[in-house]
Amino acid sequence: MTNISLLKKLKFSLRKTKEKLISNIKDIFIIKDKKDDVLKKLEYNLINSDINIDVVKNIIKGINRYNLNKKNIFPIVKEQMVNLLKPISKPIVFSKYKPFIILLVGINGVGKTTTAGKISWFYKKQNKKILLVAGDTFRLAAIEQLRIIGKNISIPVISQNIGSDSGSLVFDAIKSAQAKQIDLVVIDTAGRLQNKLFLMNELQKIIAIINKLTNNNIFEIILVIDANTGRNAINQVTNFHKYLNINGIILTKLDSTTKGSMIFNISNMFNIPLRFISTGDCIDDLQLFEPNRFVNALFD
Repeated sequence: MTNISLLKKLKFSLRKTKEKLISNIKDIFIIKDKKDDVLKKLEYNLINSDINIDVVKNIIKGINRYNLNKKNIFPIVKEQMVNLLKPISKPIVFSKYKPFIILLVGINGVGKTTTAGKISWFYKKQNKKILLVAGDTFRLAAIEQLRIIGKNISIPVISQNIGSDSGSLVFDAIKSAQAKQIDLVVIDTAGRLQNKLFLMNELQKIIAIINKLTNNNIFEIILVIDANTGRNAINQVTNFHKYLNINGIILTKLDSTTKGSMIFNISNMFNIPLRFISTGDCIDDLQLFEPNRFVNALFD
């Protein structure tokens, strides 16, 4: 898919967030205010767009260095926003070890299973040999859903019956992937409440199994977050990272929310890469997170 097509899709996905953000700040130059008044209005309107006050203060601090007018306000705001997002813009780098493993974690309902399919399709288009693992052994619907996704994109799925031990399933899947020289194993998991210790312990056991089988090679523990959760996403990142030391984030359902600007809050509070953003329900609706493209889609 071309960059133009990706930007077009992202613009459509972010339309609700854009309406909220831009409608708040587009009229701040209707009257001839002094610079301090303009900055106060801008600060107020950015906060009303669900951007954390600390993030907003950083944006305002950067803008304050310029002489503002009606023509340059948007380019300057865009520049400051891009700079804030650059630290978390880091694509996944595959290790030389095979298979590379992506473990998807998160609470119920954020779209982990569909995201597993989208990631698999993304890397299949790069000629990676992939195996999907239906690690949510609590829900028959999740197992069946992943089987259907795998069939539709011609990627094998390893699964067991509902109620099976997910640790044993992961063990068998990785052993199979090693024998078949698979490039990438994508593991779906059951939804966890981030404040339930015993559920986190189950995930820690799975991680221990992966470490043992891969000789502690680095792999991705990716937290999947629904953009609609807004500021509650910060609590999810905090708690999952505390227990699991996550090293990546995927933000889903950007097409159905006004709260896409919460990405700035995540960037400000955590040094955790935002690997992908999901812009819709189709298998192709997963993009690498790129700050320039994201901010341009908000303002263009």
